[in-house]
Amino acid sequence: MIATNSNRPRPTDSAKSALLTILGEFVVPNGGSVWTGSLVQGLATLGYSDRNARQAIARLRDDGVIEAERHGRKTQWHATTAGDHLLRTGATRIYEFGQHRDPWDGRWLVVVCSIPETQRDKRRLFQTRLSFAGFGFVTPTVAVSPHVLAEVTANEVIKALDLADLAVVLTAETGSMTPDSTMLERSWDLEVLGQSYQEFVSTFDSVAPTSPEASFTELVRLVHSWRQFPFVDPELPPDLLPANWIGTTARDLFDTSRQRWTTDATSYYLDLETSSL
Repeated sequence: MIATNSNRPRPTDSAKSALLTILGEFVVPNGGSVWTGSLVQGLATLGYSDRNARQAIARLRDDGVIEAERHGRKTQWHATTAGDHLLRTGATRIYEFGQHRDPWDGRWLVVVCSIPETQRDKRRLFQTRLSFAGFGFVTPTVAVSPHVLAEVTANEVIKALDLADLAVVLTAETGSMTPDSTMLERSWDLEVLGQSYQEFVSTFDSVAPTSPEASFTELVRLVHSWRQFPFVDPELPPDLLPANWIGTTARDLFDTSRQRWTTDATSYYLDLETSSL
């Protein structure tokens, strides 16, 4: 069935974010340029007004993501060098996320950093940046990751915040008093993450677009929704995840749906470009 309007991006969702999805999913892979009319109409299919669409375009221009080229009374947009890098890097992270399922060697990367109370802002940045990189926190000053290669990132954060004199970075294995399951429970809230994945599956599991326009709409919604997970899921090794982890189901659904809908969705986008000439 085709999703109803209630499944489209809500008014509180950002037209700018949806536009980034369109640019990354359709514009960059198809020549890197797009007419204003195509972007406005594409966002209209997602429930955004003409005004919101044009505001989103202007904001990405102001952010240096896209730049305009005039053709008489019409405007064609191109990704800037920085914008192209942003979009391609983002696409790689989105599409490759969740595909690494190598066995775990049982080692943890542990970052210990006792930041004084007088440096609260630095402590907050330390926690935020390591969390963004997939680390969990056993305590406010002890971060862990099951990916020992994440040491490079940890070192970069520590150096950038000038915390080298306060930090210790090491690899370790758990002992009998603190099994891996306890490290997992203390460091990440898998229940909340699992609920987010379940919502994703519930939203898209029964979606079956029956036209190119519907495929375009649902593909943008799909990618737009999936974009959240690389920022909140630490990509834990399968050995540490619960049996039948819903995140794996969600990943497979994302891959399958995107593969099924891309051809028709791209056809609709290219028709928008033709009609905008």
